[in-house]
Amino acid sequence: MTDTRETLAAEASPPRAHPLAGWSDEKPTGLLVLADGTVIEGNGAGAAGIAVGEVCFNTAMTGYQEIMTDPSYAGQIITFTFPHIGNVGTNGEDMEAGSLAARGVRGCVLRAPITPASNWRAAQGLDAWLKARGIIAVTGVDTRALTALIRDKGMPNAVIAHAPDGRFDTDALKREAAAFPGMVGLDLAKEVTSGQSYNWDETAWQWGTGYGRQESARFHVVAIDYGLKRNILRELATAGCRLTIVPATTTAEEILERRPDGVFLSNGPGDPAATGVYAVPEIRKLVQSGLPVFGICLGHQMLGLALGGTTAKMHQGHHGANHPVKDFTTRKVEITSMNHGFAVDRDSLPGTVEETHVSLFDGSNCGLKLKDRPVFSVQYHPEASPGPQDSHYLFTRFVAMMEKRKGNA
Repeated sequence: MTDTRETLAAEASPPRAHPLAGWSDEKPTGLLVLADGTVIEGNGAGAAGIAVGEVCFNTAMTGYQEIMTDPSYAGQIITFTFPHIGNVGTNGEDMEAGSLAARGVRGCVLRAPITPASNWRAAQGLDAWLKARGIIAVTGVDTRALTALIRDKGMPNAVIAHAPDGRFDTDALKREAAAFPGMVGLDLAKEVTSGQSYNWDETAWQWGTGYGRQESARFHVVAIDYGLKRNILRELATAGCRLTIVPATTTAEEILERRPDGVFLSNGPGDPAATGVYAVPEIRKLVQSGLPVFGICLGHQMLGLALGGTTAKMHQGHHGANHPVKDFTTRKVEITSMNHGFAVDRDSLPGTVEETHVSLFDGSNCGLKLKDRPVFSVQYHPEASPGPQDSHYLFTRFVAMMEKRKGNA
């Protein structure tokens, strides 16, 4: 039987004269070197240099700028399964990193070459945008074969490299890929969180007017930034919240001193157990305070830890904008946007916790709530950036909890 590495290399590097795929007779200027020694050739794009990370695949057909500026992708290299990335260019509005200093994805792997931008909102082409942000890309790769490998063997560690002159020290790249420790045990929230607290009042984008401003907030929410996305804040502001964002290491006492009506636990990158070393004890105190608490993604995972559960690394993770999730509280199925490589183990949750959502792809936990307190969370991204808007009701649900508590106070 043919070795998987040989198959992938053969499929990833078809005849180099194939003009439609972006290959040429010249030597490759981009490489993806996996930790097992597999070398995948392509054409370099974006920034020159090398970066190491975990390779995942994302099945979204739109929203590549939002995806690549999501801090939850810190430490990862994205393989886009949709072949044409770059068509609509980039702009200054579709950035998702809450902190300007936050670095998201370390690199991206594309099937087709980056084409010139063709969209009325485009302010810059993708290649120039990647260069400006220091993101390395490799085009001309058979992303179907790479995706199949990830599905079979899990998300590999790898080095992505771009050398315009085509000169690579392949042996050194193999050693660096093999030496990368992987995502387990990595606290990456400290790398992407904001350096100081700040306020937020921008509301959701509307056709013809763009982003708006919150002028009549009914509730004050403190959002803990573990690597949050801007559109989450916009949806909360649109729902009637005045927002104060605080760094990941902020204590519960410091948050409660701000007298919020509710607390939001944001998404973010890395191993929830590693970030949870300092975050989970503070989350427990916030839960015990009686305030409404809402978590998304990493916030969901760490809330699960705080409530007595455990988390585990997933085989291939969930990354895309087409993931079906069943909400047991409404008996409805939502199509959701996801980006995570760890999951809460439902069997580890105590009896005080109720599972509220489940993935219809693999049955993994996608939501929970406390039975006796206004505390809940979901694994996916209800802010829909990019993705469907089926789950916007969760922001309304959070507001309803604050409204009820305020009315009973």
